[in-house]
Amino acid sequence: MKIIIAGAGEVGFHLAKLLSYEAQDITLIDTDKESLAYADNHLDIRVLRGDATSIEVLKEARVENSNLVIGVTASETTNLTLCLLAKQLGCERTIARISNTEFVDNKDLIKFDELGIDELISPEELAATEIQLLLNQSAFNDTYEFEEGLLTMIGVFLPKSAPFVGKMVKEAATIFPELHFMPIALQRMGTQFTVIPRGDTVFKEGDQVYFITSAGGVDELYKLTGMQKREIKNVMILGGSKVGYKTARDLCAKKFNVKLIEKNKEKAFDIADDVPHALVINGDGRNVELLEEESLESMDAFIAVTGNSETNIMSCLVAKSKNIKKTIALVENMDYFQLSHSIGVDTLINKKLLAANNIFRYIRRGEVLALTRLNNLTAEILEFEVKADSLVNGEIIRELDFPRDAIIGGVIRDGKGIIALGDFRIMEGDRVVVCSKPKAISKIEKLFR
Repeated sequence: MKIIIAGAGEVGFHLAKLLSYEAQDITLIDTDKESLAYADNHLDIRVLRGDATSIEVLKEARVENSNLVIGVTASETTNLTLCLLAKQLGCERTIARISNTEFVDNKDLIKFDELGIDELISPEELAATEIQLLLNQSAFNDTYEFEEGLLTMIGVFLPKSAPFVGKMVKEAATIFPELHFMPIALQRMGTQFTVIPRGDTVFKEGDQVYFITSAGGVDELYKLTGMQKREIKNVMILGGSKVGYKTARDLCAKKFNVKLIEKNKEKAFDIADDVPHALVINGDGRNVELLEEESLESMDAFIAVTGNSETNIMSCLVAKSKNIKKTIALVENMDYFQLSHSIGVDTLINKKLLAANNIFRYIRRGEVLALTRLNNLTAEILEFEVKADSLVNGEIIRELDFPRDAIIGGVIRDGKGIIALGDFRIMEGDRVVVCSKPKAISKIEKLFR
């Protein structure tokens, strides 16, 4: 697959890095000499210096033969213009990164695809949505919804008190007579190895485990993991960034009590005008006395989304010391994910990773409807639609030539989420959720193509 990425910043570099692992034909365009030199030295890709909206530069990048053009520069205008030009010059699909979430909110009104822009990606919008999902499932540290919650992926660190620590997967399944969840991936504490669990896999204390659940499975998992379902009503947000602003606005619309701290006076007043139901405080959130004065200890959740990763992590640790139920920190450094459990913050989120996840489903073959990469794990969760000529159509799961490094977590059929076991027969029209390690993905794609 020939892919052109415009923008060698954090999102563009991270995306190029992930794609280069899969031997995709990638060209990275940017005007910054140093950014391109760094990418050229660290990745197996082609780099091209120039303006991504220059027709000559695009011709040099062989845009007419490209399958996908992705605009992820810091300039929204550049990204939109690039996609428009690329489509006119013969590119098959285009994706533009934007910062103005109005475009996403009104994409049904404005026919962007008719302009040559197939998809809009807003990292800030994705981060704000992720935060809301995490607050809805407060005891878990990672979450993703398929088809508006018909199936849900949740991640949790297993505490010592979890009833099935020390038990095999098949033993844990017998605790509930009707199965509404399935473990799809886990990582042992202190290791970097991802395990696709089987019936004889043993759960251990400290495991980071990911489950797929249907409607009734979330409550069962609360019981099985020993976690408590906590109602979250009072939320403190540190930072009036785009993520902070959108999170505050969306949470207020859902009747949360929101308190937002922003040190820039002008920005604080603007947010107060735009989000009248939030209490906006002009002050430095790094000041512990200020946090205490604003009743930090009475909050149910603390969300740090300033532009500084270290500030976000440290302020979440302060909140954790006050026994706040849920802490979420926005971080830019991907390396922090390796330390997420030991740092002590409940959940770290990263805009680059969220944007890359969203873009990845346009690169996968087969009818991929959704995709997410698991934080800190070398695994992906993909949602495929089964076509009439798909190899899996009409087949029973246990009889499929399915790789050991992948597992079917669930199926959506007729508007209902189903945890599909070995005797389940896959049919045309099913939406199948699969968890797979990278080396098995190409085989999975062939089954659903």
